[in-house]
Amino acid sequence: MNKKQPAQSGITPTSPIKNKVGSVFVPVRNIEKSRSWYCQVLGLNEADCEIVNGHLCPLPMDGVGIILDTMPKWGGDQPGGAASIETPAFMLMTEDLKGSFDYMKELGVNLVTEIEHEHWFVVKDPDGNKLMICLEW
Repeated sequence: MNKKQPAQSGITPTSPIKNKVGSVFVPVRNIEKSRSWYCQVLGLNEADCEIVNGHLCPLPMDGVGIILDTMPKWGGDQPGGAASIETPAFMLMTEDLKGSFDYMKELGVNLVTEIEHEHWFVVKDPDGNKLMICLEW
């Protein structure tokens, strides 16, 4: 029977996995429609957001990347598509929270919350993914 050896005090195990997030995948049903929506929300030029292999669209971001994906391998080929993100998995940052909230309202975005604690609010994208918009200090 294999027994785990107790970790020696003060010694951190070595891992080949980096302490770094490369990109976040966002499940979408219609890659073109989602690309347009995200480009409008983020102020990106659609021409700079190429659709790759018919189902991926990496967005040019500062910091951690976002990749829109119809996820054919993970249920995207099913009638309802891949499951949407029901709990915000990442934050999009802003220096103008009220201006961002008003902008999302003007775009007709589905607002899940009002501005909370003068720090954040949550919206839904066209696929029902919940996204948090957060004040950057």
